[in-house]
Amino acid sequence: MMKPVMLCIGSASQDVFLSGAVLTPECSHGVCYENLKLGEKLSVDSLTFATGGNAMNASVTFARQGLETHFISLIGDDPAGQAVLNDLDNENINTKYVISDPGFTTSYSVILLAPNGERTILNYHGEPLSSREENFHGEEISGNWLYISSVGSMSLLSKIMKEAFSKKMKIAFNPASFELKYIEECKNLFQYIELLALNKEEAQMFVAGKTAKDLVVELSKSVKYVLVSDGPQGSVATDGIQVVEAGMYKDVPVLDRTGAGDSFTSGFVSQIALGNSLESAITFASANSTSVVTKIGAKSGILKYGTKIDKMPLTISSI
Repeated sequence: MMKPVMLCIGSASQDVFLSGAVLTPECSHGVCYENLKLGEKLSVDSLTFATGGNAMNASVTFARQGLETHFISLIGDDPAGQAVLNDLDNENINTKYVISDPGFTTSYSVILLAPNGERTILNYHGEPLSSREENFHGEEISGNWLYISSVGSMSLLSKIMKEAFSKKMKIAFNPASFELKYIEECKNLFQYIELLALNKEEAQMFVAGKTAKDLVVELSKSVKYVLVSDGPQGSVATDGIQVVEAGMYKDVPVLDRTGAGDSFTSGFVSQIALGNSLESAITFASANSTSVVTKIGAKSGILKYGTKIDKMPLTISSI
């Protein structure tokens, strides 16, 4: 069987991680803060440059699983944009349709890493793909699977999904904060979607349910594959026939949580695209996410094809 071709559309960014004891959080009444006094010059212990962005992180998961992967994004013609292109090239990801425009600035994030692995993220959002909606004519939308998160426009999102659906592509949708402002519009897109990935709080915006299992069962009435994560409580997935519940893969020291959600979702999608079972998909997703949090940056810990994956306890039931 030929491996599927994956197309990822969404954000790419340059990230710089600052870490050190000076970023140790102070907590009060259950809320923690990084206490940085205005006007002071503070020394950090380490600095790490990396690239990220939801769709870029996903594309690296697919590529490292041996899938032919194509990427579409909008970046500036600047050092950050060049870093993005270099990393994509190093992962053998096709960038033919990446738009590099000297009039734009690439997305940039400064991540303040606390010693416990939590972080504060200062984002500069570059131009969304909707800034160049006229560049999408249809020929760039091709492959077997489309992974899409945020393009900064519901009309462009709908246009891309309809084009992919018309070409019999399977669509995996992981809505970002922009899309979650438009719940009804997102619901209208469910008819085109093969796989929907949300966290528990996001899922509750779409359907009623107290538990992650309740939510995936309800969402499965509209979408074939549903994946709902619930932080340390684990995750639940369904293919419309059975429901698989998973806890934590392993208890590991957390260095940086950046990209954990992207690696979890894309890990699941990669295995479904490869034709593997629901159980295998949720196990790999958990292992991929667990590996990512042990490294600084959203992509360093993404697993490569052939990495040994340990079994984990799963609860399996029928809908």
